Amino acid sequence: MTILKTDGLSKHFGGLIAVSDFNVEMEEGELVGLIGPNGSGKTTIFNVITGLYKPTAGSIHFDGKDVTGLRPDKITALGIARTFQNIRLFSELSVLDNVMVGHHLRLHSSPFVAALGLPMYRREEEEITQNSWRLLETVGLANVAQEEAGGLPYGQQRKLEIARALATRPKLLLLDEPAAGMNPEEVRELMDFIHRIMEEFDLTVFLVEHHMRLIMGICPRILVLDHGVTIAHGTPDEIQNDPKVIEAYLGVEEEDA
Repeated sequence: MTILKTDGLSKHFGGLIAVSDFNVEMEEGELVGLIGPNGSGKTTIFNVITGLYKPTAGSIHFDGKDVTGLRPDKITALGIARTFQNIRLFSELSVLDNVMVGHHLRLHSSPFVAALGLPMYRREEEEITQNSWRLLETVGLANVAQEEAGGLPYGQQRKLEIARALATRPKLLLLDEPAAGMNPEEVRELMDFIHRIMEEFDLTVFLVEHHMRLIMGICPRILVLDHGVTIAHGTPDEIQNDPKVIEAYLGVEEEDA
């Protein structure tokens, strides 16, 4: 079943065309990569899909629904979650509290009930706490649950951001350069981690990444952008042997250790 489909998606900022006629169709359970140099429009596409930007043209359908132009909170509630290129955690809150924030999207209690601390709200808060602990155990962060998020090593902060996104119970997870700043061993662990959470949480994943070894090693299907335009689409072997890609991207990528 198709879970995400964009048709003619474009985003302009004044006279600047950031994304032009972007089309992707993803099936449930797929892992699709999106590559391109800085400024090619990758994060803009994520921002449009998740409602941070309204598209200039085109449409977005998710899980059979037209979500074009919806607010970010509405899109998240429907089942799309994301991480960011620059980690966005509540650095002074605990690791546990960061994950609980993600769970609060699914609260049924009204603000009035919450303010009064009525039994329904207390039951939901207890359930959120328990679910957050279970999620931290799943991603291997339970041992640092009470530590400040901002004090974690970089790789653990990345995992925490993903855990917080998982707390919203997504069907589609958008990962924006999750390997940024990681060493080769951390990248290998991240590859295994992504595969594991896809299986355990029944996820579809759309992955933006500059790390070529990661993207080529983990994504069965890859799209390539150049100045907001898709110039290639195929398997890792097809992408690596595409002359346009070799000239525009792979030829200028630094060799990863």
